[in-house]
Amino acid sequence: MDINIHSIMTADESGEGMVTFARNTAKSLVTNNLTRSQIRNIFSEVRQIEAVWEKADSTAKEAALRRLNMLKPKLAYQTARTSSMELLQRTLSDAIDEVTKSQAEKRDQTFKRFMELFEAILAYHRAEGGRN
Repeated sequence: MDINIHSIMTADESGEGMVTFARNTAKSLVTNNLTRSQIRNIFSEVRQIEAVWEKADSTAKEAALRRLNMLKPKLAYQTARTSSMELLQRTLSDAIDEVTKSQAEKRDQTFKRFMELFEAILAYHRAEGGRN
C-alpha cells in the first residue's frame, strides 16, 4: 500500500498506514533534531482548535476550520525560523488540505484522522528518543 497523506486521511480504515507513516515521520523528525517542545507548541494550538471543532454548531466548526487553515502560515513561519520543522510543516499542511477539501459530511471524520495522525507523530517522536 502506498502510504501518503491522502490515503491515510481517506482510505486507511484499519489505521495501519497511519501508524507506519507516523513512526517513519517521527524517526525523521528525531534525526532532524526537532524537539518535543517545538512539536507541542503546534500541538497545543491544534488541541484548542479541536475543542472548538467539537462544539455541535456549524458556526463553531467554521471558526475551527478557519483556525486550522491559519495554522499553515504559523507552520511556515516556524519552519523559516527552524529548518528542522520542514517535514512536520509539510505533513501537517498536507493533512490540513485534506480536511479542508473533504466533503462536508465527511469533514468530521477527516478532522478526527488529522488529530490521530498528529497524536501518533508526537507519541512516536517521544518513543524514538526525541529530545525536549
